[in-house]
Amino acid sequence: MDEAMLNVFVEHYNRGDRAQNGWKPHVYTAVVKNVRAKCNVDITKENVISRCKTIDRHYVNVSKMLSTSGFGWEWIHNKLMVDSEDVWSNYVRANKDAACYRHKVIKFWDSISLVFSKDHATGTGARTAGESAAEMAAENVNNINTDSTATSSTQTGEEQKRKRYQSDDSIASMLGEKLDNFTSAYKADIAQVAPPEKPSSPEEILDALNAIVGLDDDGLLAAYDILIADDRKFKALMALPERMKKKWILKQINQ
Repeated sequence: MDEAMLNVFVEHYNRGDRAQNGWKPHVYTAVVKNVRAKCNVDITKENVISRCKTIDRHYVNVSKMLSTSGFGWEWIHNKLMVDSEDVWSNYVRANKDAACYRHKVIKFWDSISLVFSKDHATGTGARTAGESAAEMAAENVNNINTDSTATSSTQTGEEQKRKRYQSDDSIASMLGEKLDNFTSAYKADIAQVAPPEKPSSPEEILDALNAIVGLDDDGLLAAYDILIADDRKFKALMALPERMKKKWILKQINQ
């Protein structure tokens, strides 16, 4: 089911169907349709969103480890590779939630890292501290209005006005405290941002193109020119299933 879902996400990611605030609605429709067809299960958009949240949590935890010295990814067995037990023990001591990943198998990491890295690398789809504070303000104001309506029959106008002023003061104080917390958390996150990835080497690109069955020399050279100039496209190619790579390459050449 994950493979059927991720294949659709990768396809639409390469089409540019990721809007500012997330996937465009028709992408979820395509995912549900593909999973139903390939896996013969009845799922909904809500099921897909729930599964995406789980995968995103794994992505955050694993990518944090991969950005730490001593960690790598074992592509054959689809799990973490650690230089030594000391490296693992020291990391888990500081990050207790990571303990479950020592031997955890996570398939399709190439697709996951392509699709789910967008939010965390660029901040797209993430709420800012100001946006979160605004949401809390709106929620508290709604709660206050509801309370005021329920008790209006027993309170005078002056009592209601005094209560509203007190509530507004409480909201302002609460928002100030929350905004400080958000700012501290944001600074901590910035401090932990991993260095940018090194671009793929010419040898890696050539090896990947040579592995595509049916791609002639002219097609290989044309694809090489495209991928050597755009590392993002190379990563997109590597995330695709083998059966789709040649078709995708030819599409890029003919654009």
